[in-house]
Amino acid sequence: MNILVAMPTYEEHEIRLKKACPEAAFTFLHGNRPEREQLENAEIIIGNIPSGDLQYCRNLKFLQLSMAGSDTFAGKVPENVLLANSSGAYGLAISEHMLGMLLMLTKKLYLYRDNQNEAVWHDEGNVTSIFGSRVLTVGLGDIGGEFAKRCKSLGAYNIGIRRTMRSCPEFMDEMHTLDELDSLLPSADVVALALPNSEASRHLMNEARLRSMKRGAILLNVGRGSAVDTDALVKVLNEGLIMAGIDVTDPEPLPKEHPLWHCPGIIITPHISGYYHLRHTQDTIIEIAACNIENYMNGRPIRNLVDRITGYRAVENRY
Repeated sequence: MNILVAMPTYEEHEIRLKKACPEAAFTFLHGNRPEREQLENAEIIIGNIPSGDLQYCRNLKFLQLSMAGSDTFAGKVPENVLLANSSGAYGLAISEHMLGMLLMLTKKLYLYRDNQNEAVWHDEGNVTSIFGSRVLTVGLGDIGGEFAKRCKSLGAYNIGIRRTMRSCPEFMDEMHTLDELDSLLPSADVVALALPNSEASRHLMNEARLRSMKRGAILLNVGRGSAVDTDALVKVLNEGLIMAGIDVTDPEPLPKEHPLWHCPGIIITPHISGYYHLRHTQDTIIEIAACNIENYMNGRPIRNLVDRITGYRAVENRY
């Protein structure tokens, strides 16, 4: 069994993976791009490779992605190849990033940072609180769920939206489906998007919905930039209707000359809330991969199998 590890690893990660399949021949790329021969020989790949390189993976049987989003690969990986993602690895890192952006906006810390850079001593006035606010989280998977938990612990009233209605988690006050979004937006103090890229989510927050948000509300987006109509967002920000904290944009990377950079009331980070900046994320991805190698070698169900139609983690494979 030839296993190609395309993601960065530490020594302890490599020990864990080898323990999962002692008889396998492992190739660790340490973040480097794979060579064609390595791709041709690989039977299992752990990590993300350029999707165009899939054409060389003639012996591939199982692709374990190191990212939670699967839309880039769902329609390109052959049906006879098992495809799994790393959903469950990013909730801690990204939810804390969301909370950080939210606190920066509610407490006007971004304004005080700007003032500090200009050596200006100035009171920016009233602030708001997460306590008692209505937080609407759209997409209640690992990332959205972890964010909602943190908001609940700070005294927020939590409203969640899922594709399909299931039981209401204990950290949520209300649960709804996407067809109820329009009725929920006007009363939400915070609207947090944690959605994958799909036709259903593209421009979900169009101009009409952005304008229907409560004046002064905060929009957070950490899923895919395409969930928000960027031109419409520029308009409502320049009119001072809402504020925003976004880690994803459309287009991405955001061009230097794009007007979104200069809108008031927005914090932009360059799609870095996940990745491997928090060691816990990397450790969790390796553990998911190691467990799945063991499952694959022993004929057990694979964790986080991807539904090829939706691009989501298949419901029956959610742990």
